[in-house]
This record gives sequence, C-alpha cells and structure tokens, in this order.
Amino acid sequence: MTELITTASTFIEPRPVEGAKDTTMVLNMGPQHPSTHGVLRLVIEIDGETVLKVVPDIGYLHTGIEKTCEAKFYQQVVPLTDRIDYLSPLTNNLVYCLAVEKLLQLEIPAKAQWIRVLLNELTRLNSHLVWLGTHALDIGAMTVFLYTFREREDILRILEYVSGQRMMTSYFRIGGLALEPQLDFFDRIRQFINILPEKIDEYQNLLTGNPIWINRLKGVGHLTAEDAIALGVTGPPARASGIDWDLRRDMPYSSYEKFQFKVPISNDCDVWARYVVRLEEMRESVKICQQALDGMPEGPIKADAPKVVLPDREKMKTQMESLIYHFKIVTEGFAVPAGQVFQAVEGAHGEMGYYVVSDGTAKPYRVHMRYPGFATLQALQAMCEGRLIADVVAVIGSIDIVLGEIDR
Repeated sequence: MTELITTASTFIEPRPVEGAKDTTMVLNMGPQHPSTHGVLRLVIEIDGETVLKVVPDIGYLHTGIEKTCEAKFYQQVVPLTDRIDYLSPLTNNLVYCLAVEKLLQLEIPAKAQWIRVLLNELTRLNSHLVWLGTHALDIGAMTVFLYTFREREDILRILEYVSGQRMMTSYFRIGGLALEPQLDFFDRIRQFINILPEKIDEYQNLLTGNPIWINRLKGVGHLTAEDAIALGVTGPPARASGIDWDLRRDMPYSSYEKFQFKVPISNDCDVWARYVVRLEEMRESVKICQQALDGMPEGPIKADAPKVVLPDREKMKTQMESLIYHFKIVTEGFAVPAGQVFQAVEGAHGEMGYYVVSDGTAKPYRVHMRYPGFATLQALQAMCEGRLIADVVAVIGSIDIVLGEIDR
C-alpha cells in the first residue's frame, strides 16, 4: 500500500507506508489523453484496475484573462469572454454584458433580449452537440460523432452569418447587440430548428438501445444530490442527481420568464442520467427557439444610451454629435458608476457567474469569473472512487468539462 502526497502543484508521489505491501500504482492520464476534452492531467492511484484516488492537475491552459480585463475598457472585455468557454461564446458574452448593464442600470430593448435568448439556446445546442459527439467517441461510438458535428456545422454557419465569426462569436454588446440581424436570419434558424428534433431521434436510436452504451454508462460515476451540492456542482450534472434548479426558470434574466419550458431532472445520479438529461435539454432548447421566433418583438436592438452604446454608422455620417460619441467611446471608453455586482446565468455546463467591481472609471477594477467546470471537476474523486480505470473516461465525458473555463 502507498500513501499519496499532494504538493502545491497537485503532483502525487507514492510514499511507502511502513509495514505495508506495495500493491498500488500511480498513473498519469494526460495531459494529452484524448478523453480529457482539453489539456487536463489526472494523477490516479489504482489497485489493479480499481481506482482509489483521482487528483486533477490543472493550469495547462491558464491565460490570465481575469487580470487582462483590468487593463481593458469595459467594451473591450467582451471578446475576451469568448475565449474562456469556447463552446459557449455567446453565453459568456451574455453574463458579462448583464453584469455591466446592471451597474449602468441600462434598460435593454425587448427585441435585443429575445434575440439574446434565441442565440443563447442555439449556443446551448452547439455545446451539447459537441459533448454528445465527443462523449460517444470516448466510449467507442464513432458514428454519433460524425452526426452531431453535422448539425453543429449548421449552427456555426448561422452564427457566422449574423456575426462574421464561427466560434468566437462576439455578437452581444453592453446595451444590446452589435448589428441588426439580416432579413432572412430568422428563417435560417427556423429551417434548422424544424429538422433538429428528428436528428436528436437519430442520436437516441443509435445509442439509447445499444447494449455496449448501456453497460458503459448505467450505474457508473454515481454522484448523490448531497455530494453535488457540497461540491458546488451545477447544470446538467446536478440535475442528473435530482437537483431541480435552473437559473433560466428560478432566477430568470433577459426575458426568460416569458418562455415556457421544462427542466429535465433524473434521480439515477449516474453517467446514464447525465446523458438523458442533456438530450432532453436539447429538445427543450428547440422549444425555446421556436417560441422566440414566433413571438419576436419589433423595435430597436440597442439601449437608448448614446454615451455607452456606439451610434449607428449612418448617423455618424450626418450627425456631428453621433460622430463625437463614437470617437469618445472607442478612444476613452465609458465610465461605469462605482459599485459591485454579481450576475449568473445558466450555461450549457452549469452556472456561469461574473463578479464585476467598478471604481468609477472606464476600466473594471476587478472581474472574477465563476465557471461550472472548475467546481464540477472536484466531483471526479467522488464519482470514480472504487470504479474501474476504464470508467474514468466515461465519467469525464459525462461532466462535460472545458479546460478553458477551468484554467482561465
């Protein structure tokens, strides 16, 4: 038997225990293991093929984005948020914009709020499609990966059409949206949303009745509701453990209170439950998108705040005041009243929270980001202890971590 020593860098070294037999082994999984969905290193102690302890070693993708925010104007922080969770760029944009808008006490037009909801749900679908494809690939189901990326490509084309960028989609702005959507933009989304339910049926037909898939997922990676709460787990992994909590419904923002949808819950608490919950979430996101398209209000897409929101380019050509405001916002930024605020939204992986502190200048004094993957990664030990080492791959896939948001 060996005893594990955890140093400041979370590196584990085996240390012989006096009088005990050396029967365990310490292995590295990563940092390049294909199952890790990013650059993650796991240091695992095993007895035969049974996992005794799992210690994540993170930091390989650390970029210092939180500190970088302090050197940027408020509006310049928006594209930084895209790079954190690169599967949910618009959700990152949204939570930051909501936080700053709360400090500014801006009233966002209804149309801008509904478009934000629409694109946020498309982003959720994008993230879940990548999760399902890569999770299936980890388990050995290669066909599903090809199918999900087919639909994901449709979403990326829609995002590129409206914003000019496929992945780092900086389309939301403090005070509204960057641009008025094209005339056929909503028709393109409707065409995609109309075919997606049958595509989700395809995924289920390939996986749900597959005996290999069932055996690899059911009863694996058990996480009780009590442990999930204690470890700060949120989002689909928490709801798969029976925790009925979704910020879109329970603490609505950006007009989510005007949409009807169910929050999928499971009490099975295993990898299978996380698979089922996310599939049902995809179906609910389709319903939200349909409601947004059917009830899209008319009106402006930017708040009436000329000293904060960039004026339309057409006005700049004819109105000197608009030209001056544009010049000052771009070169000097805009002052935000001193204060502090915390804003959270329901991301695809769980709760995203931004703590923004203003000292009254045009640059944030502090921006702290609470991302779900950092907390959920703590649950690996609870879910993997006593399981086979082969189950670790399935568990990692089920919590759907993105190392960009964990390391920041």
